[in-house]
Amino acid sequence: MINILANDGISKSGIDKLKISGFNISTTTVAQEQLINHINSNKIEVLLVRSATTIRKDLIDQCPSIKIIGRGGVGMDNIDVDYAKSKGIHVINTPAASSSSVAELVFAHLYGGVRFLHQSNRNMPLEGDNNFKLLKKSYAKGVELRDKTIGIIGFGRIGRETAKIALGIGMKILAYDKFIKKTDIKLDFGNKKSIDFNIKTSSFSDVIKNSDFISLHVPAQKKHIINKKEFDLMKDGVGIINAARGGVINELDLLSALDSGKVSFAGLDTFENEPKPAIKLLMHSNVSLTPHIGAATNEAQDRIGLELAEQIIKILK
Repeated sequence: MINILANDGISKSGIDKLKISGFNISTTTVAQEQLINHINSNKIEVLLVRSATTIRKDLIDQCPSIKIIGRGGVGMDNIDVDYAKSKGIHVINTPAASSSSVAELVFAHLYGGVRFLHQSNRNMPLEGDNNFKLLKKSYAKGVELRDKTIGIIGFGRIGRETAKIALGIGMKILAYDKFIKKTDIKLDFGNKKSIDFNIKTSSFSDVIKNSDFISLHVPAQKKHIINKKEFDLMKDGVGIINAARGGVINELDLLSALDSGKVSFAGLDTFENEPKPAIKLLMHSNVSLTPHIGAATNEAQDRIGLELAEQIIKILK
């Protein structure tokens, strides 16, 4: 029987599918420093992770039983992918499964930002009973997203899902992608109707200069792509969302832009120093915060588990 370790967990639907197919699956979380020994002791052939566990060259070299490494989600920066493949190991992920979940979180941050929910939810418990009218006045200058322009940097699956929501609420789209010049987007509605949109991407500078809100959807980068230079080019009062990867925004420059009012609010799901984000970001009144939960919906985890199971079954059977 083939042994599978889902070290960062997997949905029940994924577990059930693998068990029905005759695999032995464990969801015990093994500490990183004990992982090599555990894999060898239990003859693990399939190692499934999310973002918590890292799979580097040393583990690959010392665990010859591994045939498949699977990442539940999109980014595989916690896996030495090329090295694993060079050793004949299959490396799989689920790039489409969580796209809608991340896009919806982007708009949770956007709607919260334009209506000051991140601030009012902090202050209402403290002052709502004795300062209600002042709070009402403080948060009474919200703006609507309709008719505003959203700049989407990175127009892959998640960027396109973000564009779908933006189109659905009447926003204008500016998108930038290194590799995509134009793409078709189908916007599906609940009554079996759909509308097709053809979107041509713009230059990076056009997106930076002309967007009311900017959302980042790029993989992990070796250096920041948003620095003081880019903030200076943005519209005054821009809102910026990062539900991609920590490190794509220069956080010190972001704090300066927030303090000056150049950026009216930021919505951050990812941080440079996870799992210990900079305290100045966590305490800033104009930052809406979530702890890297972009893909963490029940529906997305179900899709991730099923997609991983289907790929494993296809490879091994």
